[in-house]
Amino acid sequence: MDAGLRRRPKAPPWCVRRRADRPDGPDRLAAWPAGHRPQGTAHPGAQLRTTDVDGNRITAFATNTARGQLADLELRHRRRARCEDRIHGAKDTGLANLPLHDFAQNRVWCALVALALDLTAWTQLLALPDQPARRWEPKRLRHRLFWLAGRLAHHARTTVLHLATRHPWTTLAVAAITTLRALPAPG
Repeated sequence: MDAGLRRRPKAPPWCVRRRADRPDGPDRLAAWPAGHRPQGTAHPGAQLRTTDVDGNRITAFATNTARGQLADLELRHRRRARCEDRIHGAKDTGLANLPLHDFAQNRVWCALVALALDLTAWTQLLALPDQPARRWEPKRLRHRLFWLAGRLAHHARTTVLHLATRHPWTTLAVAAITTLRALPAPG
């Protein structure tokens, strides 16, 4: 790019939620190293604590990326966090330890873990679209929904699933099964 088309560097977009009239205002941000852009944003929907400012939790990250808008940088940061959450879920599902001795057998084990993760993700996406269980990690899903006691009964050429009525998550499981059954057949 030649010098005529190069953009002038803008002032860093400070988005730290501090007011200039407070003693801990934007003048404290001058201590950051040259080339770093501290970004702070309020995280909506977080569980509030007594240390939160004005009812919002403040999260921040520092980057030396010279270009890009705040929204793009935050999206990149949050995508990385989702990737790390998926890795954590894979370790909870069975990827933490490779239980077999042979490389080929462990390769099959990794494929089974990936299949289980895909089935779990699609089940959460399709069966629990408006439920808080859509965001649950695999361990919580196992303990609340997948271990739900039930009995299959065959009667008049139909199969009926009987679930425990006193279990606290039976209604969520029934709603998920009903949602899945209402989906059209693929293809």
